[in-house]
Amino acid sequence: MALFLLIFTVCLLILGGMVAILMLSRTPRYRTEAEDLLALFDRALEGTVQETEWQTVVNYPIRHDDILEGIRRRAQRLMDEHGRPWQAARGGKLFSQEGCDELAELRDQLARHRARRRSH
Repeated sequence: MALFLLIFTVCLLILGGMVAILMLSRTPRYRTEAEDLLALFDRALEGTVQETEWQTVVNYPIRHDDILEGIRRRAQRLMDEHGRPWQAARGGKLFSQEGCDELAELRDQLARHRARRRSH
């Protein structure tokens, strides 16, 4: 009987500890920052980004910064208008030349926004 109570107590403590940990822990959240978008844009301009990676980052809404959200939406529009996923699958660039030019302008705008934020 003593062995049963010992095992029951140990199992109850482990189970209670697991429930407490799960109730107190928060859900992990992905927060897209300017650095993440800059890195993605740089790799897209170099031609080393895959369409799935682009879609994963660009299709995730940014709720903490309205300017970043606007840039993200413009990047989405760029993919819709100038995206060439079939070229990226064969090792080419994800965007047409016109899309790369617009993406470079968007990247410069994002870099200026990041610099302004760091100076404040």
